[in-house]
Amino acid sequence: MASSASRYLFLFLIGLVIGIVATVVSMRAIDARTDHFPASVMDVMAWHMGQLKKNTEQNRCAATDTLPHLQALRAMANDIEPAFPDLHDDQRFGQHASNLRGSLDAALASPPLNCRGVGTTLGKIDDSCQACHREFRD
Repeated sequence: MASSASRYLFLFLIGLVIGIVATVVSMRAIDARTDHFPASVMDVMAWHMGQLKKNTEQNRCAATDTLPHLQALRAMANDIEPAFPDLHDDQRFGQHASNLRGSLDAALASPPLNCRGVGTTLGKIDDSCQACHREFRD
């Protein structure tokens, strides 16, 4: 009797391990088919915006502190339409992306020289982002 109970326990544990492995493999296969590009573009842009905000809070607003983040934001703004191919033909989406690039181009053409200027620039960029998010974010 003890030997049959130990066999059932052993078979149960083997089944449990196989089930866990199969679940992990399935979840990885599903994740591999997921397009991470849209979220990645937004995450990188949010990180740079956060760094600019953090710099203003720390009173580090020299052009050498802000320009790299503004340049990175501008480069990432070029990837917005390719990141969202289902919205590529929507004129409103294209206009929002264009407005964001315009805000960033203006900031790069005349970089803010103090924290107040960086704050104003951040506000303009954030307004461009939020206008799009209000219309298209789930």
